[in-house]
Parts: sequence; C-alpha cells; structure tokens
Amino acid sequence: MLTKLGEKFTDLFQKYMPSAFVFAIVLTLLTALCALLWTNTSPIDVVKSWYKGFFELLSFGMQIVLIIITGFSIALSPKIKRAIEKLAVYIHTPKQVYLFVLVMGTLLSFVSFGWIVITCLLARELALKVKGVNYPFLIACTYFTFGGWVSGLSSSIPLLLNTDDNFLIKKNVLSTVIPTSYTLGSTLNIAMIAVFLLVPPLLFLILIPKNTKGKELKDLLKPGYESQEESIKEEAESFKLPMKAISDTLNNTPLLSLLIFAMGLAYILYHFATNGFDVNLNIMIFIFLMLGLLMHKTPMRYSVAMKRASGNISGVLFQYPFYAGIMGIMIYTGIGEELTEVLLSVMTIDTYPFYAYLTGGVVNFAIPSAGGEFAVVGPSMIEAVKDLGAGLPPDQITEMVSRASMSVAFGESLSNMLQPFFILLVLPVMGAGVKLQARDIMGYLVLPFLIFFIIQVLMVLYIPL
Repeated sequence: MLTKLGEKFTDLFQKYMPSAFVFAIVLTLLTALCALLWTNTSPIDVVKSWYKGFFELLSFGMQIVLIIITGFSIALSPKIKRAIEKLAVYIHTPKQVYLFVLVMGTLLSFVSFGWIVITCLLARELALKVKGVNYPFLIACTYFTFGGWVSGLSSSIPLLLNTDDNFLIKKNVLSTVIPTSYTLGSTLNIAMIAVFLLVPPLLFLILIPKNTKGKELKDLLKPGYESQEESIKEEAESFKLPMKAISDTLNNTPLLSLLIFAMGLAYILYHFATNGFDVNLNIMIFIFLMLGLLMHKTPMRYSVAMKRASGNISGVLFQYPFYAGIMGIMIYTGIGEELTEVLLSVMTIDTYPFYAYLTGGVVNFAIPSAGGEFAVVGPSMIEAVKDLGAGLPPDQITEMVSRASMSVAFGESLSNMLQPFFILLVLPVMGAGVKLQARDIMGYLVLPFLIFFIIQVLMVLYIPL
C-alpha cells in the first residue's frame, strides 16, 4: 500500500512539478506579489529589493560549485574507482545498495552537508555495478540523507549561536553566545541523530518501488556516455608535444603536486590544531582540492579531471542568484518579518517549539539557506520566546531559545525534501549523462517527509533539551 502511494506521488510530481528553474521563477513572482499585497512596498522597491539580494549568495554559490566539482574529481581518480569496485563486491542486491547509501550518507552528512557529494559518487558507482536498482529512487535516498547535516558538525544555526559577536549579539537580541551543549549536544539533538540513523533505512526499504523497468542507470544513460574514449591519463598525455619540452615536464611532473599538497596539509593540520574539529565549507573545499591534486598525481591530469567534473553544473551556476533575489525580497521589503510575526503571534509557552518548527519549514521555501533564513526570522522569534519566558531564570530562557532555534533548523532542513533548491547538489553528480529532473525524484520523498514531519514535531515538543 505504501509503495503504491509513493508511486502515485511520483506520478503526480512528474505531471505537475516544473523544472527546478521554473520553480524558482514562479516562487520569485509569488514572493514579489505577496510583498506588494502585504506590505507598503512599491513595485519599484520590490524590484530593487530583488536586485539587491540577487548577488548576495555569489560566494555561497561558488562554494557549492567547488564542493561539487572537487568532490567529483576525487571520485574520478583511479584509486577511488578501484576502492568502489572492491566495495561493490560485498553489495549484491538493490536493497543492500539503498541501505548502504542511506546509512553512509547520513553519517557523512553529520560531518558536513558538502559531503553529500561523496554519497552521490558512491551511489552512482553502486548503481552501475548492481542490477535492479531503481535509479530515481536511489537519488531520492541519497538526497534524503542530506537532512542529517542539521544535527551535525556543520549545522549553521547552532554554530551561529555559539559564534562570538554574532549579529544577534550586535542587535542586543542575545546578551552572550549560546554554547553548543544547549543545541548540538542536547538530548533533543542526540535523539534526532538516532532517528536519522534508524528510521530512514526502515522507511525507504518499505517504499522500494517494485517496477525497475527502464529505471536502472544503464537504461537512463545517454548512449556512449560512460564509455570514455580516453582515460584521464591518456587525455593528459595527448597534450604533450611531439618533442621533449620543459612545459610538458612541468605539466606532468608529480613533484609540483606533491609540493602544493605538502603546503596544503600543513595548513589543514594547523587549522584543526588551532580551531578544534571546525568543519566548514571553506576547509572542506580546501581538503578536497588538495586530495584531488594528490590522487591525480600531476597538474595536467588534475586539470582534465576538473574539466570533466565541471561538465554538469550549469543549474547551480545560474539558479542560485534567483534564490538570492527571493531572499532579497523577503529581507528588504519586510515580508519575511511580517510572515514570522504572524506565525509566532499564536504561540504559547507550550506550543512555541511547534510554531518555530513551522516557521523554519515555511520560510525555507523562499530562503533555502539556514543562515540566510535565520537572519530573517531569528531576531523576531528569539524576542517572542524571551517574552514568553519573562520571569523565568536565565538558564531556562536560554533553553527555550535553544529549543526554538533548533526547531527552526529541523523544520528548515526537512522542508528541503519538497523544495528542489538543494537537489542541485545531487543532480550534477548523479544526473550526469542522464535525462532526469527534480520532478522525477521528489515524488519519492513525499511520504518520508510526512512521516518525519510527525516524528520531529513530537520530538521538539516533548523530548527534554
């Protein structure tokens, strides 16, 4: 029954959900219309707000692009390919593939949300090796593991709350930082980690589609895509001149790569020695760059690998500015604060975690970035929670603010299962050479979304911090 229902949702998404870019365009127009009707903003001010925000995610967009292509280039190295081939020897059935991807992907996401690229690479290679894998469903499994990042080491909102002189302190919304013992180290978050590890494997195994005809990766690939005429090594060699040349020696010497790797390794060790296990996008990109350079041995081979890894990222490059524009409308017209005030105006001391969770999920459709969203909803939400807790001891108020903030984070993360923004992390890798869009995948995520929504609401309401 659940399998048939999942397939029904998939059919509905394929019929009615537009491409991710059209989704962004429609969302832009709806947000602009809401700003006009809900606030006193003039049409030209809406357009100005849209333009003002349009370029505010450029650095973040570039980080995402580099996470994708540097991770992909590592997977193109001979050692990784051999390692995956050895791993595939122990995985023989589609169920084993789904289970392995769900567990491994969640564990990787706990370290950094950028590590979903590694999960994508593993999933794609296993889909090539194991017969009977429904590839769109496997992509859905992979994307769902992305949600684990909200409870992990790179979770934006808890790290922001624990950052000295953050914008909430500057605005006098908070008087001091909130240690991660109240957020990431809380009983609530530890329980959430357990749920992320235990529930998805059971849930997705129940939802496995029975029909895989025409849905395997080998069926979906464009003819000849996987059969590269040349290996990376062969293509790198083809650039050599017919005679001996210093330029060719420099292009193909491992020495330069080793020297740069040594410099990079020195900084990586310094970073973790001085900052602890501080995993952020910048250090992850740097690690991926250094590892890729080492694993491809020569500068020319790495250049070839990066060229191949960059072949399917156009969606990321041009769609991010449109979502930044939506964020600009939300922030600079005041509609984001208006929406937050409406959602928070009905909360009580018993129900505030639910409304904080709902706020995170709803606003995420317009601002699919935890940090960007919290910049809009955070101040109003924290002030409302502080008012509810007036007269309570400071420690209890801190606990309430922490619970509300984590509720926003959980709601924001889960709604990504219906919002195709971050699937742009997955499709450049898993969709390479395949004619698949978000609509082919996201129908499989509706039932997991609904079940996790119920579980998480009960958790934020009743599990002690």
